[in-house]
Amino acid sequence: MASPDFIDECRIHLKGGDGGRGCVSFRREKFVPRGGPDGGDGGRGGSVILEGDPGMSTLLDMHHRKHYRADRGAHGKGARKDGRSGADRVLRVPLGTIVRDEETGAVLQEILRPGQRWVAARGGSGGRGNAGFATPTRRAPLFAEPEGQGEERWLRLELKVLADVGLVGFPNAGKSTLVSRLSAARPKIASYPFTTLQPHLGMVEIDDRRFVIADIPGLVPGAHEGVGLGDRFLRHVERTRILLHMVDPAPVLNGEPGRRPDSDYNALRHELEAYAPELAARPERVYLAKADLVPDPADRERLAAPLRAQGVEPRWFSAVTGEGLDELVRELAAEVGSR
Repeated sequence: MASPDFIDECRIHLKGGDGGRGCVSFRREKFVPRGGPDGGDGGRGGSVILEGDPGMSTLLDMHHRKHYRADRGAHGKGARKDGRSGADRVLRVPLGTIVRDEETGAVLQEILRPGQRWVAARGGSGGRGNAGFATPTRRAPLFAEPEGQGEERWLRLELKVLADVGLVGFPNAGKSTLVSRLSAARPKIASYPFTTLQPHLGMVEIDDRRFVIADIPGLVPGAHEGVGLGDRFLRHVERTRILLHMVDPAPVLNGEPGRRPDSDYNALRHELEAYAPELAARPERVYLAKADLVPDPADRERLAAPLRAQGVEPRWFSAVTGEGLDELVRELAAEVGSR
């Protein structure tokens, strides 16, 4: 089950405000016989607008409240007084939000930039008053235009986090610990699988460069089919520019059957490719984590050799002792800067 404070999918119902009715009225003043029509127009209904907010990271608010309506326009009045327009309803959403039509599933919009706006449900037009229908041959129209109905629809929102670097690995590989060491992000950290049930974003700065790193929840075999919520987690990998594979040597040190750095790496690659084939071509770096558990250079070489045999050049680091972190950050910053 996902963390209660992180929601990356929701359904919402939107209703643009109805317009105001046009007014049927005639000018009536002393000494002004046959003053003519003076009915004002109705006001326009407000629209429901989605706006990208970089300060948001979840669809939690819309998960709890599903119905949103903009204000309706006011009706027209006599003496050519037009009704006021209804206020727009602006809903803030995280960057990376995909908007789909609930019935067809078609993608209608993607909110990717701060301040980006999209009109999700348009308000209805205001009806014209009878003054707008007067002509030389029809000087006293006894009718006005009715209000326009605001647009009404169900939408499905999906969130894919936006980051420069995505950390992928098995549960308990040390991804959250790395993010906490490199940035101000403070994800929950513990020594058991599936501690991370939501992506965490951290800003990493070095010299005059900065990039965003995302801690993607741990993947397991079958993730692309939904095992361990993997299909939902893999969605967030799609918007990262570089993949950082974190391979944990602890299982082989603990004698866990079938767990080796090369087999773990291949399993992760398989899940990524099975979910979205283009992920297999995404730039990647492979790091062996928890170097503090493998101090002997000979043991490190033994663990890394099968990866090198596949043409992969892994590097070692330790988020506990800090070994290799500076090289890791500089390499990622250079890679991000070149893209």
